[in-house]
Amino acid sequence: MAKDTFFRKKGTINAGGKLIDLTAPKVMGILNITPDSFYAGSRITSVDDALERGAKMLAEGADILDIGAYSSRPGAVDISEQEESDRLLPVVEAIAKNHPGAILSVDTFRAKIAEAGIKAGAHIINDISGGQLDNDMFAMVAKLQVPYILMHMKGTPQNMTQLAQYEDIVPEVISYFAERIQQLTSLGVKDVILDPGFGFAKLQQHSYTLLNRMQELDIFQLPILAGVSRKRMIYHLLGTTANDALNGTTVLNTVALMKGANILRVHDVKEAVEAVKLVQALSAAGD
Repeated sequence: MAKDTFFRKKGTINAGGKLIDLTAPKVMGILNITPDSFYAGSRITSVDDALERGAKMLAEGADILDIGAYSSRPGAVDISEQEESDRLLPVVEAIAKNHPGAILSVDTFRAKIAEAGIKAGAHIINDISGGQLDNDMFAMVAKLQVPYILMHMKGTPQNMTQLAQYEDIVPEVISYFAERIQQLTSLGVKDVILDPGFGFAKLQQHSYTLLNRMQELDIFQLPILAGVSRKRMIYHLLGTTANDALNGTTVLNTVALMKGANILRVHDVKEAVEAVKLVQALSAAGD
């Protein structure tokens, strides 16, 4: 079977002409160029700050840097395309220039921003809306021929909390992915990564059910990204805050790896890299 079909789990993606081996889990560091992200410790307000934070993450072992300029926390302010572009592109350009070997992802649901981000030096598009908030996104991904992270979400960051209703969340997420994967495949998109969208239009129990049953997404034989870092599903359950959620994040990152996650999207790279090493050692010991 050809390796670029959806009938066997893809072990690699082509990012900027580099084959990224996802059979060994990778760590994606989060760079939020926003003043209002849910975790205050992740907020970046200048290019210099982004360069410093990005360099630290790369030194700690990040395989990918995910750069976003539109806060997607529940109830976040809906900023204009121009404002998102003004925040995002200078950072992408600066990191691409200062770290030419780094793999960069742009976190946006807008097709024109995605295109500009790739032209500025990024290699991957990370779309929280799964193509729902911009009808041109799938065609743009096909045009650019870059890896695409397809996330499950209902509605928008402004109203998704009110839409967290499911009869059985796992088959509903599977149905959502199946429809969109078919659309992307028909357009000739070759590298798709699935993100269950923990916390996006999901109550706490929905997110834990998805995590517990994440292996069911292997029906698509596509790489899976898990993004649980410092989210409400952790700190609300523990009665703390996002600032105190690192330990809980590491626990759930470890669970995600054992459930088959290929990429961990995190605020804290060092701890995630350590989790990957330990889970790999455990897996190797069982072979």
